[in-house]
Amino acid sequence: MPLTSPDTEPSSEATPPAVTSGFAPLRIALFRDRWIASTISSVGTWMQDTAGTWLMTALTGSPLLIALMQTAASAPVLLLGLLAGATADIFDRRKLLIFWQAWMLGSVAILALLTLLGHVSPWALLAFTFLLNIGSAMNNPAWQAIVPELVPRDLIPDTVSLNAASNNLARAVGPALGGLMVAAFRTTHGGAGSVFALNAISFAGVIWVLANWKRTPLFKSVLPSERIAGSVRGGLRFVRYSPQLQASLIRAFTYCFFVSAIWSLLAVVARRDLKQGALGYGILNGSLGIGAVVAATQLPRIRHFFPADRLLALATLLQALTLLVLAFIPNPWIVIPMLIVSGSAWTSAMSTLNTSVQLSVPSWVTARALGSYMMTFQGGMALGSVAWGFLAEHTQTPYALAASAAGLLLTLPFVHRFKILQGPVPDFTPHHFSRPAPELVGIASALADPTDGPVRISVEYRIPLDQYALFTRLIHELKGVRLRDGALRWGIYRDTHDPTHLNETFVMESWLDFLRSRERVTAADTAIRDRVYALHQDGNQPRVTYQIYAKEIP
Repeated sequence: MPLTSPDTEPSSEATPPAVTSGFAPLRIALFRDRWIASTISSVGTWMQDTAGTWLMTALTGSPLLIALMQTAASAPVLLLGLLAGATADIFDRRKLLIFWQAWMLGSVAILALLTLLGHVSPWALLAFTFLLNIGSAMNNPAWQAIVPELVPRDLIPDTVSLNAASNNLARAVGPALGGLMVAAFRTTHGGAGSVFALNAISFAGVIWVLANWKRTPLFKSVLPSERIAGSVRGGLRFVRYSPQLQASLIRAFTYCFFVSAIWSLLAVVARRDLKQGALGYGILNGSLGIGAVVAATQLPRIRHFFPADRLLALATLLQALTLLVLAFIPNPWIVIPMLIVSGSAWTSAMSTLNTSVQLSVPSWVTARALGSYMMTFQGGMALGSVAWGFLAEHTQTPYALAASAAGLLLTLPFVHRFKILQGPVPDFTPHHFSRPAPELVGIASALADPTDGPVRISVEYRIPLDQYALFTRLIHELKGVRLRDGALRWGIYRDTHDPTHLNETFVMESWLDFLRSRERVTAADTAIRDRVYALHQDGNQPRVTYQIYAKEIP
């Protein structure tokens, strides 16, 4: 079934063939406007992060409650990441983004009012932080999935780096501004409430840019939209049968679980070990951002010399060193340079993982894949924050930091086996079938309902015995394609009387799902199928039949 295809072809290599400046996407006006608005909003977000965490230290001395601020920020993505991706793949992303930006504006505005009036408690602060990040969780998959709509596919690595630079530029400036603003007021409540109010205003710029965007989707199905439950199942099915995506998710979860100790316990280290106030904590947090900005601007050059797996291994070692310094060397003149290094390692790792996700999935499932990725790494952050906060509460903060460093080092040999960004990028250009889709015909209208199912597709092969081993290897590659594109079950069977006769069968939930699976076929999928079909010894294509479940008719 014909599809709207992207304007550009994907790059042929996983890494750029030559060193680039990394700023080419900013020459595209639409992306530039989005980037500027996002940067301003991110400054407000990081100001809020610092002010909120410091307000919690003023409300309670419990390391666990302080660490739960990171959990409140991460848990919504863990719970809603895949749902957010599913909605972004079904509904108009522009309208979704406007709604969730308005949600965040409203939740922060209410928190600002409560804080300024002095009616905020530790649990209320956690609750509104959770509500704010529900909006962030539902917003982010759609926000990242629109990147291929704004820039050519070969600029995606540079675009991801620039988005990381935006967030980390805000991380460098926002925490210091947030800490300075809190310190400038007579009370922590007054300073934090003012920061929250400014953050609420910052969302308005993003809403304005989105309201003026005339969107043209890369992928638009001519079929009825999927239901949310079916879309979620489709996303999970794709993750299950996509080894490249699984590798990125495993690396992201493991890395974030242990590195989360830095984010969740930095406020405790600042107050108890370094004897710093709100401004000092803001400077420490900003040091992470400075390192992140430096890394983001240099990533195109770094990628040219370091393969993705080596870059992730180096980032892991640097984070372990930073954790040990925070644990055992409470000297600001040593801690600040190490936090700059940590910020560089963080951005290098997360930009690499984000790029690997975006380059390993076709457009029809991009938002769901990004939702799975965000759910995975934020899940690591949320679970890690609880674990390290609990350990610090019941032992000492240095022990929790040292344990997370040990975990990074011990798991590195295991996760290094999951390779990412190796070899050429798959060609996800939608395949154009030369023949129209088969029609569903029934003797009565009740027998021709496209939502009926399940549907069984049968493909008959004649394979010479000397090609049997090669065929079975290739057909199992095709199995992954069938299952990723929507098949519920798949099998290949050999005739007991005629070993050259083989039958491939796979089952779709409904006729409509079968039609959707045709839309999802890419050039890379077609290449795998053609290699299988080439082994068929008859002159014609393998015979394909379609059977729909024969339901009882009264």
